[in-house]
Amino acid sequence: MTGVDTRNALNHESKTHTRQRILSAATEIFSEKGYYGTAVDDIVKASNSSKGSFYFHFPSKQEIFFSLIDRFVVSLTSNIEIAVDRENGTYNKIDAALCVVFNTISKHRSLAKILLIGGVGLGKVFDEKLLDGHARLAGLIKKYLDLAVEEGSIESINTEVMAYAWFGSMNEVVIRWLYSDRSDFLDEAFDTVRAILLSSINTKK
Repeated sequence: MTGVDTRNALNHESKTHTRQRILSAATEIFSEKGYYGTAVDDIVKASNSSKGSFYFHFPSKQEIFFSLIDRFVVSLTSNIEIAVDRENGTYNKIDAALCVVFNTISKHRSLAKILLIGGVGLGKVFDEKLLDGHARLAGLIKKYLDLAVEEGSIESINTEVMAYAWFGSMNEVVIRWLYSDRSDFLDEAFDTVRAILLSSINTKK
């Protein structure tokens, strides 16, 4: 590697690190102050960066808000797919997916708050973005329900409706947790939610 290549690689690494630092700071600020209560200056200060760095990576406050939603959905989707692919049998695959959802949300409360309630009531553009995130997660549930039906592991059902019903159930429980002062609420709710969701389909272990 030449000196120029080395400098380019280091420069790219530095920019990537700065972007991640800004995203992490934005997560905490948005979660604490909400969208309208957050100023770009707040994010810049919390990330120990500059306005120039901020606008280099994100054209606006709206764009970084949307980037956080996308990052969380992509990360959660990837983790679910990895966990499901490791398992055999419909029951184990569904159980693995539910475990990943609850464990990920439990560890990333701030990001979950942004995804599920952070943009509520902010207008059509925000509503469409949040609904898109919800649809992507529901679509992943539908994907595995479809596979289970094709395999004959569960009875034929309207997998789209079932996927949204599952997502809605988990969504409501998580929202209650986000508004609750009880840090253990989500852990306690997991077994109950899992039992309800699995009982809604006839699985063959």
